[in-house]
Amino acid sequence: METKRIVFLDYLRAIACFMVILVHVCEAFYFNLDGISFSSNADRWWISFIDSSLRPCVPLFIMASAYLLVPLKDSTPVFFKRRFTRVCIPFIVWGLLYAFLPLLWGGHGWDGAKTHLLTFLYNFPSNAIHLWFVYMLIGVYFFMPILSPWLKQVGRKEELFFLGLWFLTTFWHYVKLCVPGGEIYGECSWNDFHILYYNAGYIGFLLMAHYVRTYIDWSLRKTLAVAVPVFLVGYAFSVGAFYHLSSVSSDPFVVEQPWRFCTPNVAMMTFALFIVFKKINWGSGWLYRGIFSISKLSYGMYLAHYMVLNLVYPHVAPHFNTPGTILVAGIVIYAICYVLTKLLSYLPKSKYIVG
Repeated sequence: METKRIVFLDYLRAIACFMVILVHVCEAFYFNLDGISFSSNADRWWISFIDSSLRPCVPLFIMASAYLLVPLKDSTPVFFKRRFTRVCIPFIVWGLLYAFLPLLWGGHGWDGAKTHLLTFLYNFPSNAIHLWFVYMLIGVYFFMPILSPWLKQVGRKEELFFLGLWFLTTFWHYVKLCVPGGEIYGECSWNDFHILYYNAGYIGFLLMAHYVRTYIDWSLRKTLAVAVPVFLVGYAFSVGAFYHLSSVSSDPFVVEQPWRFCTPNVAMMTFALFIVFKKINWGSGWLYRGIFSISKLSYGMYLAHYMVLNLVYPHVAPHFNTPGTILVAGIVIYAICYVLTKLLSYLPKSKYIVG
């Protein structure tokens, strides 16, 4: 375990999984049927400060996968077979569970179960919105066999050039807000695919992981000298932009612009955290044994956590203030998800449930 695994990725998965749970706990403070609103300005500040720091969670998961997989070491058929077993089958199993398990505690009736089940045939259901991630992740997997041969042939400059183009695309949503009609560089009613469309999206985090693995091996001092200011710039923009937008609008599309994962500020925070995680090498002792266990179960914990959150949050929120609720609910949900997936892992064929 200590010699074959990439130790820092276990820490990254364990912490990123906790970050995802905290993000969804935070959402309970501002998402409602009317859009985005806060019960007090203090809540707006707390959520702006806390949630902004957590937004690299999803890109970190992508980079963890890409760091291990790209360029592909297996043949394309073997790669997809393994991804289907470890990712797609548990995804389908939990999609069914989100449709039927809430029947046990009155989360919805049979009509609701039917609606969720039918929705799951073409998209994630409303009581499992976190499953959007799996659709996106599968899309990234589709590109791995295409990008792998290219990455084996190109050098540092070519890869850095593509990453530069990708970083430009992270400004796209902000630029669109400043342009009359919001359509730029080829976008129109009959064409969604703008000039940098094919350089955009989560593929950039895949390439960033490969670039860090291949070309960045800095000392801890240099890593912190780069990571700290880069993170703080991205974080400060995220906090200020979300606080301002949530003060003037209730439209989630507008307010959460600075929290989109493919934005320059989130990309900066993600890069900074990833290169810091890369310096972790504590691969022994009781702490790592716990981290290792969580890391192996992190996908199953991710799939289960939204259901657990909906059951736990109402019992925690009345007893704590805003930051206390976020922390306590997050820890309780995290612990329950770990215990649940750990127990499920002892079942025969458990890889089809917890990944």
